[in-house]
Amino acid sequence: MNKLKKRIIITSALPYANGEIHLGHVTSTYLPADIFTRFHRLKGNNVIHVCATDDFGTPILIKAEQEGKTPEEIVDYWNEVDRKDFQDFGISFDIFYKTSSIENIKLTQYFFLKLLEKGHIFKQTIMQPFCEKCKSYLPDRYIKGTCPYCKSIDQYSDGCDNCGKIFQLGEILDAHCAMCGSKPITKESEHYFLKLSHFSDELSRWLNLNKNLQPEVKNYVLKWIEDGLKDWDITRDIPWGVPVPLKEARDKVLYGWFDNHLCYISTALKHLSSKKVDGKIFWNSSKIYHFIGKDIVYHHYLFLTAMRMGVGEFKLPDFIPTRGHLILQGQKFSKSRGWYVSLRDFLNEFPPDYLRYYLSIITPYEQTDVNFDWDEFYSRINNELVANIGNFIYRTLSFIWSKFNGIVPEAKEEYNDLDTSFERMIWDIEEDVGNCMEKIELNKALKKILEFSDHCNKYFQKNEPWANERRSTNCLYLSINAVRSLAILLEPFLPFSAERIWKQLNIHESVYEHGWDSISKFMIKPGHRISKPEILFKKIEYEDIKRQKDKLKS
Repeated sequence: MNKLKKRIIITSALPYANGEIHLGHVTSTYLPADIFTRFHRLKGNNVIHVCATDDFGTPILIKAEQEGKTPEEIVDYWNEVDRKDFQDFGISFDIFYKTSSIENIKLTQYFFLKLLEKGHIFKQTIMQPFCEKCKSYLPDRYIKGTCPYCKSIDQYSDGCDNCGKIFQLGEILDAHCAMCGSKPITKESEHYFLKLSHFSDELSRWLNLNKNLQPEVKNYVLKWIEDGLKDWDITRDIPWGVPVPLKEARDKVLYGWFDNHLCYISTALKHLSSKKVDGKIFWNSSKIYHFIGKDIVYHHYLFLTAMRMGVGEFKLPDFIPTRGHLILQGQKFSKSRGWYVSLRDFLNEFPPDYLRYYLSIITPYEQTDVNFDWDEFYSRINNELVANIGNFIYRTLSFIWSKFNGIVPEAKEEYNDLDTSFERMIWDIEEDVGNCMEKIELNKALKKILEFSDHCNKYFQKNEPWANERRSTNCLYLSINAVRSLAILLEPFLPFSAERIWKQLNIHESVYEHGWDSISKFMIKPGHRISKPEILFKKIEYEDIKRQKDKLKS
């Protein structure tokens, strides 16, 4: 394992193991985390990117009941489907694991016992919803109703997907059983609670002192604390989950939100152990980044943090990069209405780098929602990726191939003002883009790369290497090095395309051996032989876009 420079742990929010990944998931979480991970690998930092499927809880149990399968079968199937989808999209996890792993169950039970020992957990008898028809207690996702805050209908009883509020037991309006639709009664049940309210002051201090957190997110989390945190029911009356490690509570499991974020830690420790690294030391000496969507801010800023504070053995996150939702053609994703594009459906139609490019350039580092628009996708791919970036790369390589037999020429004249200005631009681009990448402003970084490529095209056009062979040598020497710079700059965003550029450049060392810090160096020397050029990006036909829009209409 690379021991240079910074230690960094990057986590992506865990996908539920009960359905396919769609474009909204990758926009807020997996793609930004992957781009950031690839950037730090290029920087030579000691970085790991971990993720897992979220296996426990009522969504999985409901899915299993609906399909007549065991929860384990559901989890195994979707874990493998997700793994393949992520791989084909270029998401480069160091490890993709499960919350149902032995390692995570042990760590979760350890956290429960430690928090209990330290007085952060208490037991209380409560009135629990019970469905007489289904003959079972109804934890959060077995109950649907109306949000008590924004009045959105068809919401689960633990929180609202529309306004983002988290509910306490009994708060939801018009409650009914999610399985059979009948109105539940209430029965006594004994449960365990985390004293979340006792962490209010410590959470406020952490939020105010951590300057890495997005201000707009931090401010409304502080407002939640000011309004008063409620203690948190951390057990459920269902058979599928991490068993409560107490004899008197054998019939209960821990709430999914108690165990799932601990899987960040258990999965990182599992990976590091396989590398013969002390995982706890690595975790506590690393910069920690938890990439999430805005719908799970409450859980990551409050639950996750309070639990780590209570146990006191694992470092809190340094950054919690949070992005908004993706909407589709101006409307919310809805699988039931068919207003939906899965990652697999997209990959069956278009190259993965087309989606990586489009989502990266439209998604800011903030909580505002972004709109996937098929017409804009068509325009950006054809005008920016094909006609700008792809055009410059192919022009440069094909000119060297056809006019100089694939051999990079040596400059024959002193640099003129155009050459000097372009050389300076290559020198500056590494720092310009790198500063945005360090700040996780990935859309700004990609826009700077696009602007750089635009300048490259203009430089090539103004020099007219086809009209003046003597002047063309300066142009082509500088341009081929700019192509190499672009290959490294684009690798975090477009890894499949960057690899193809690298092969056409015929550079034997990997892009990671050259690294981010070599972007502005002129490492392709006169006399270097390139490989035969190929067109990097193919234009999208509008018929392909129309077909996608017609699918939504139908």
